[in-house]
Amino acid sequence: MTFTRISLFSLFFSSFFFLSSTLSSHLYPASATTSEKDGKTRSLYSEILRDEAVARLNNLGKVSDADGYLERTFMSPASVRAGFLIREWMEDAGLRTWVDSMGNLHGRVEGMNASAQALLIGSHLDTVVDAGMFDGSLGIISAISALKVLKSIGKLGELKRPVEVIAFSDEEGVRFQSTFLGSAAVAGILPVTALKISDKSGVTVQDALKGNSVEITEDSLLGLKYDPASIWGYFELHIEQGPVLEWVGFPLAVVKGIAGQTRMKVTVRGSQGHAGTVPMSMRRDPMAAAAELIVLLESLCKHPRDFLSSGGNCNEQTLESLSTSLVCTVGEISTWPSASNVIPGQVTFTVDLRAIDDVGREAVVYELSNQMYKICDRRSVSCIIERKHDANAVICDQELSSRLKSAAYSAVNKMVGQIHEEVPVLMSGAGHDAMAISHLTKVGMLFVRCRGGISHSPEEHVLEDDVWAAGLAVLAFLESHM
Repeated sequence: MTFTRISLFSLFFSSFFFLSSTLSSHLYPASATTSEKDGKTRSLYSEILRDEAVARLNNLGKVSDADGYLERTFMSPASVRAGFLIREWMEDAGLRTWVDSMGNLHGRVEGMNASAQALLIGSHLDTVVDAGMFDGSLGIISAISALKVLKSIGKLGELKRPVEVIAFSDEEGVRFQSTFLGSAAVAGILPVTALKISDKSGVTVQDALKGNSVEITEDSLLGLKYDPASIWGYFELHIEQGPVLEWVGFPLAVVKGIAGQTRMKVTVRGSQGHAGTVPMSMRRDPMAAAAELIVLLESLCKHPRDFLSSGGNCNEQTLESLSTSLVCTVGEISTWPSASNVIPGQVTFTVDLRAIDDVGREAVVYELSNQMYKICDRRSVSCIIERKHDANAVICDQELSSRLKSAAYSAVNKMVGQIHEEVPVLMSGAGHDAMAISHLTKVGMLFVRCRGGISHSPEEHVLEDDVWAAGLAVLAFLESHM
């Protein structure tokens, strides 16, 4: 990734850029003797936290609804099969398991005091289309592996509070274009109307659940919400999905906060007609209009000051935040009737808009909508803009983040010996289940380095030793609750 001006990374991560290019080799040194390595490997539970965890990630990565690539969406056959595997692994770690009426898979150990506030650890088991095998799955597997270590050394019952691992049924929102179905239900923020959302085949969320023998009603959906008083906090381990950790040469980072996001669906309707007989001057072409709208989106998001400075809706701090954090994407576009010799009658496309500053994000949505309507009026086409998803930015809890930072430091220190580098603190531009759970309790996150910063792609990759470091960090965090 190339930056032509001050970027979000430079604002939040400048204190970590002094790390030398030798740090990565320092973290996983090759100079230790074989006996030293073997001893350290045995003492740090590599057979569970690395070898077995990697094998399980590989197994889970093969559970797909598609041939030749990974695709696992909400309540699909592959999603159900993945749930069976994860449930088996949870029980292997000594956890009591169940599936709730939104398809979320839970594994829980009560510890020494079943009535104490519980620690929740979670991530998602669904994927995007043509996905990598670490997004979501790594957080689930690392948590299960850490608990299995405690079981193997006879300390699972010494936890001073209950610990519950949740594999959320839907975070990506691929099938129903509505993200966080699983975690939003647990947090109590999923509206009952979500049960009637349909996929491209006309199957509703409720139908998808019922087709897998999971009965849900409006009342049972409302009953999924956890009592906030019963929860101590939530943390999520996730691949970074960006290049910073690889750049600085560190395997783990603490997440300071998560960018807010808005998803929209834009439908442009014009006059369908013959490609060869309708004069250009008489056309009401929704494809050409959609193209102009998409270019507008790109211009606004690259240069928000040019569009927002004169309106007075954004102060200088907000404008500066937008100039360094605002990202916008059109990821899906469809036409009807979609034939090469027909002027389409309708074009639909999606907009994904993210920023750290919620006020600025709202200003962008407002300005974008106004400008889009003006373009459509000028072109004599209709334009419908639907907001499909909104999530405010989330700032992670300071106490929880401090504990996670200590756990990450402890993990790396145990693997390589005394280190003097600080654990990086990053912001997340991607959405996570922690955003939904933040409505229920305090949240924290750990990031794990991924090769090239690539995610949502089969090229997504995490080093085996980084999987190990992730598991050690979760273990260290759990041991702070003993």
